Amino acid sequence: MNTSQEAVFGLRPQIRRAFIMVQDVVMVLVAVALSLVLSRSDLSFGAFSRQGLVTWAGIVVISHLLFRYCGLYTTVWRFASTPDFFNILKSCAILTFVLYAVSLVVRSFQPVAGLNERQFIVFLLVSFTIISAPRLFYRFLRDGASWGVLSGKADTARTKQALFVGRLGEADLIIRFTRTAQPADHTIAGIMATEHGAPLGTRIQGVPVVATRPRLTDVLEDYATGTKSLDLLIFGSGAEHEIEEYSELVRVARHGDIAVVQFAGLSQLGQEGKLVLDAVEMETILRRPTVPSDIERIGAFVGGKRVLVTGGAGSIGRTLVKRSLELGAEAVLVADNSEFGIFQLSQYVDEKHHERLKVRIVDVADRRQMTRVVTEFKPDIIYHAAALKHVPLLEENWESAIQTNVFGTLVCAEVAAKCGVAQFVMVSSDKAVDPTSVLGMTKRAAEQIVSALHGTPAGEPGRRRAATKFIAVRFGNVFGSNGSVATIFQAQIEAGGPVTITDRRMTRYFMTVAEAVDLVIMSAAAAASRPAGQDYAVYMLDMGKPVPIVEVAETMIRMAGKIPYTDIPIRFTGIRPGEKLHETLHGEDEELVELSIAKIFGLSTDVAQWADVQAALAALQQSMKAEDKAASLTILADLDRATKTRANARQGAVPKTAGQAS
Repeated sequence: MNTSQEAVFGLRPQIRRAFIMVQDVVMVLVAVALSLVLSRSDLSFGAFSRQGLVTWAGIVVISHLLFRYCGLYTTVWRFASTPDFFNILKSCAILTFVLYAVSLVVRSFQPVAGLNERQFIVFLLVSFTIISAPRLFYRFLRDGASWGVLSGKADTARTKQALFVGRLGEADLIIRFTRTAQPADHTIAGIMATEHGAPLGTRIQGVPVVATRPRLTDVLEDYATGTKSLDLLIFGSGAEHEIEEYSELVRVARHGDIAVVQFAGLSQLGQEGKLVLDAVEMETILRRPTVPSDIERIGAFVGGKRVLVTGGAGSIGRTLVKRSLELGAEAVLVADNSEFGIFQLSQYVDEKHHERLKVRIVDVADRRQMTRVVTEFKPDIIYHAAALKHVPLLEENWESAIQTNVFGTLVCAEVAAKCGVAQFVMVSSDKAVDPTSVLGMTKRAAEQIVSALHGTPAGEPGRRRAATKFIAVRFGNVFGSNGSVATIFQAQIEAGGPVTITDRRMTRYFMTVAEAVDLVIMSAAAAASRPAGQDYAVYMLDMGKPVPIVEVAETMIRMAGKIPYTDIPIRFTGIRPGEKLHETLHGEDEELVELSIAKIFGLSTDVAQWADVQAALAALQQSMKAEDKAASLTILADLDRATKTRANARQGAVPKTAGQAS
């Protein structure tokens, strides 16, 4: 901001408001004088006579009170728009009518020569013009464009040049707020309109529409190759779903060292209007169509409830925490054993929600700690997201995997039942299907614990004291979660490569974090509404089609502005212990049952009896004490095998249909 602008804007708000009030009454008096001059009228009394001074004083008082009543001094003129200037017109019209009415009353007692309706019409037009003009000029100054226009050149040395890609309505909003930002971060140099039939070459607030469909990519390449300087590409909200060329536009921009952000809304304005621009996350590059969330239903399910999230500092957990707070949970408690993760969570959650957020550093496999936490907090819902999940790492650290994934689930589930928690929801994994890894076996055992408790009638001695609803929700990889393939690839690309993939043929199911969390909550809401005997122990999310990992790597490399195999090499290292080439979301012994909810299925399958699960877990504890990995994994495999045997036998005896529940 230069010295001239500081002189204009440096006054305190109260002083500026007083200045505007004085300015307005002066403008009204000037309008009276001009209306008389323009209409060539001479009043029968002198301007500085006693009668004239009384008249001017009366006009000043009436106009000031009327303008205050009409709200002219409550508007922030920096953000003035058409309704605000219409309010000035309305105020001037009312003032004209009031002055005309007063003049009629006065003239009924004392004739005044040189005064007629013509002067009042002229007064209306003149008063609106000269009262609006200073405000319009002030808005012009605050837009940041004036000094460059007046001097014949734009001050672009300190601001980044940006292109906006999106709808024209959003373009108008973004241009306005980028101009009012102090200091100015960037200037919108052009608009790439996404509406079909948008007028090419027209201008919005002086900014030209430089491209329309289908030439968005061609025009951006023209900017990116250096013919025009460009620093930033701003996408409109929801652009990744509306623009077919989205991923290609991001690739072109990053290849030309152009930063890419996406409009996410407006911050609280106060005295400074600011845009919220989010970095484009790699999860949007997959272009997987997401499912619109049923906000009303999940909001009704979570709103007013007390929610406990185990593993709440992890990727899924922290999003569950944030989403529960956004949906109006009364309070959310995070139970996690990562001090640093909990610290990061506090940075992730909006400050306005912090008073409803509570945290506890606990081990979910510690029954005493978990009992105390649940007893004190009294949750209505427990989301059990705590788990170890790195496949190769858990092959070596099998004891920790069993302790956390199996016995941690057992402890949390039994404590939930003992303390009368209404809903227990375990976050499961597609690796639990026909498991070949330690991770898969432990997650399958966790599913069986939850399924067995789900099928155990409430109130059985030594079992469940309350009608806790137990379910597991199974889905595949979450794109961008901690330790996921996306974060690994990103780090390798930033380091210059190589990107490592175990096998060229490998595929995985992917889902965004936000979508997975909303569908987990939706599954819990659906389970809560289904009567006993007609619900399911395991729900499965529809992940779409599996994605080749090599395509993910190639896409991410291109998005970084590099060429796969040339700028960034891709190296195939061979399948690691426990890994599969292809994951599946349900086994041959499990039937998918369509529900009346998009992207969510019930799994109709046989489950182990609670007594069998208890016996297997008791044997598992003994094998762990003996540090016998082979025996421990055999016990987990036998439990899974026994369940499949019963399911196959039952299927052979009674053919099932897709509508039959377990």
